[in-house]
Amino acid sequence: MREDPLMQPFQIGPLTLKNRLLITGHEPGYSEDGLPKERYRAYHVARARGGVALTMTMGSAAVAPDSAPSSGGVQAYRDEIVPLMRTLADECHDHGCAVMIQLTHHGRRTRWDRGDWLPTISASHDREVAHRHAAKLAEDWDIARIIDDYATAAERMRDAGLDGLEFLATGHLLDQFWSPRSNHLDAPYGGSLENRMRLAMEVLTETRRRVGPDFLLGLRYAGDEMCTDGVDAEEGMEISRRLRDSGLVDFLNVTRGHIDTDAGLTDMIPVHGMPSAPHLDAAASLRKATGMPVFHAAKVADVATARHAIASGMVDMIGMTRAHLADPDIGRRIAAGEEERIRPCVGANFCLDRRFQGAAALCAHNPSTGREREQPHRIEPAEAARRVLVIGAGPGGLEAARVAALRGHRVELHEAANDPGGQVRLLAQSPRRREILSLIGWRMAECERLGVRFHFNSFAETETVTKAGADVVIVATGGLPHEVPLSSGQDLTVSSWDILSGDAQPGRNVLVFDNSGDAAGLQAAEMIAATGARVEIVSPERALSAEVMPMTLTPFLREMQARDVTFTVTWRLHSIERAGNRLLAKLGSDFSAAQSTREVDQVVVNNGTIPLDDLYFDLKPLSRNLGEVDQDALLAGRPQTLIRNAQSGFSLFRIGDAVASRNIHAAVYDGLRLLRTC
Repeated sequence: MREDPLMQPFQIGPLTLKNRLLITGHEPGYSEDGLPKERYRAYHVARARGGVALTMTMGSAAVAPDSAPSSGGVQAYRDEIVPLMRTLADECHDHGCAVMIQLTHHGRRTRWDRGDWLPTISASHDREVAHRHAAKLAEDWDIARIIDDYATAAERMRDAGLDGLEFLATGHLLDQFWSPRSNHLDAPYGGSLENRMRLAMEVLTETRRRVGPDFLLGLRYAGDEMCTDGVDAEEGMEISRRLRDSGLVDFLNVTRGHIDTDAGLTDMIPVHGMPSAPHLDAAASLRKATGMPVFHAAKVADVATARHAIASGMVDMIGMTRAHLADPDIGRRIAAGEEERIRPCVGANFCLDRRFQGAAALCAHNPSTGREREQPHRIEPAEAARRVLVIGAGPGGLEAARVAALRGHRVELHEAANDPGGQVRLLAQSPRRREILSLIGWRMAECERLGVRFHFNSFAETETVTKAGADVVIVATGGLPHEVPLSSGQDLTVSSWDILSGDAQPGRNVLVFDNSGDAAGLQAAEMIAATGARVEIVSPERALSAEVMPMTLTPFLREMQARDVTFTVTWRLHSIERAGNRLLAKLGSDFSAAQSTREVDQVVVNNGTIPLDDLYFDLKPLSRNLGEVDQDALLAGRPQTLIRNAQSGFSLFRIGDAVASRNIHAAVYDGLRLLRTC
């Protein structure tokens, strides 16, 4: 049998990588006090154990104090990092996984009011749109210091036993210097391409001198900034040739685009609904033109695409970074012939969206990611089998059923609808979000493999539960649209769910009042606008769709701006009344006594959900624990043992939106941590 291209080893310098799978540099925000301690170590070791050949730790680890890292970022300019990185590297090496780190100076891609409040520096005073502030123009002594900072940080990584490192040049200081759109300096560091590349070359030269020939050095950069005033494909190829001819780097990690705006960042690191692997052709062209070992990653979410990239010789190492957040065992699954069991990345972008909120990256599909110490990826079998009854086949209910079955319990699940998925099926009505159905499909396949018994079109009632003879009952019935409190006209509204499900047809002149700030309001507005209707989205907050972060928001904005949708913030819907065959919507503000009106023919309200909890409250007095959760036990990972009604035969719990309006990750996390100790 022909060897899988992804499982072929790759020799680079003195290092032999056991396969072609790479986790590229990314910052999940797991540091503690700016250092990669236990949480960080556990995250990377889990993926090393899962079979990846190379893990590139720490995206954008800062080499200097005036490169203030984002929340949860790593400070590679501190000597205390060395023993911590040594422990991480040693444990990954024990699993046959090579370890590198991505180092950078952020330049203007940070803020002066973080960290030590030092002014940021760059090759221009022009502010980066994403971080909204101006940098100091780098002086000669700044440049000399920063070259030393890069090389010293590299020495720390060599001393920690890493196999190499990658310098980042995608909107960071090195390419802020070499891009004409962000370099306004005179010679010797501005003007010609040779001058603009001088800082990068001096950093590489000094670093190579200090770490020696056997420590791998690479560069991740944009070979084409895809904007009129930046590095174009031709100049990008010349940069690549100069890097090759320098003899200073062992590999090139190429992408395409720019990240100084939300839209640019989303094009460089695409989200759900955008084309798969959009920059792979650029990486292939560079490999062919330079003959250099080439790494690449950008929305390579599935094994088939990764395999094609390697088998066709487009790149040498392929990054599946977000895919490894969803499933750390990709390499092990491929090697074992279990490719169909890989938990797929569904493109929810919960990981990166949380980073833009200043929080740690988490995966909507896999709540163990980032929680490897307290919620390991492996589910241990229970000491004794029990009967578990789950009501509801949304993401939380399916996760509860899956985990209970992995524990060895006998599991039955009742779902009132024809199909599993709950609210996820509504989200997937948007063509851009169809991928998210894989979150349901994977759980269904796993539950079926594990022997879970399903009852669809089964509306569970109290008698259903009491006759089942279950030891544990999980109510995962989700929620229903929550009404916005209006002084009048509540009956004149339709919900975002009504639009998404097709229960209500879009009007021609529509006001969408978004009081929740999540994606459902945007999806409803986009669906209405696609019919040619006039649409205005009104939010009471000072920002549009506050719960939808920039990368997920970008495709929505592009689509709706093309359809001339109006976005209005700081106004709240107060009431609706009929005005002939039209509706008069009256608006007020939380910020003032101002009032406004809109004459429309439809008002759509998005206000999250309210729990569908009737069954839970019917069952509560009949249960052993009276529905109570021992939160101390839950947080400590201990079983739920509360007994409040000794005559009862079952313990009762509710999860997900049956508790309160939250999100997919919360529902799945509820199911995981509650059932893993059941």
